[in-house]
Amino acid sequence: MAATQISGDKTPRTERGRKTLRKLLDAATREFAEKGFHEASISGITRSAGVALGSFYTYFDSKDAIFRALVTDMSEGVGRAAREALTPSMNAFEVERVALQAFLEFASDNKAIYRIIDESEFVDPASYREHYETIGKRIEERLVAGGESGEFATGLGSPEAWAVMGMNVFLGLRYAIWARPGDPDFEKIASRANVLLAKGLAPRED
Repeated sequence: MAATQISGDKTPRTERGRKTLRKLLDAATREFAEKGFHEASISGITRSAGVALGSFYTYFDSKDAIFRALVTDMSEGVGRAAREALTPSMNAFEVERVALQAFLEFASDNKAIYRIIDESEFVDPASYREHYETIGKRIEERLVAGGESGEFATGLGSPEAWAVMGMNVFLGLRYAIWARPGDPDFEKIASRANVLLAKGLAPRED
């Protein structure tokens, strides 16, 4: 993932600085995923990153600060994965299918995201809430746009967006994190979820 922006005057302004920040965030991912927030340490992060302890404080004031930045980084990664997979020519249902498939692939490649996001509920509730509210808003905007184009029902909003997000999150948990031999591939999973969105659960007349 590209290095996330950090607040204040600590945002790196050089390519070398951005690479160092990326190393720290990647190392923090490993440290927090393996040990959890409370057992993780700044020294463990810097050792894993292969950077001097002093370099850590160039970018972050504390373990809490890098954890918050990591949650933001992962949240941005989810959004970026979807954006990069979408094209302007896709219709509304294709957008939802492709966005879900992109998320499943992202979660499979970044399995630590579930542990870190879940732990943020207790370590930094504001970051936890912002993560889901940001994704929910993004989905809501897509549903509203689909309603305006006539591809979705009109009047869709936050409840439907959060329902879609909940479905996506648990599909990611089951098929990206708890993957089993013989599972459908991500394209098929996203397609089946797309049928559910399009047709609903009610019996259909043949």
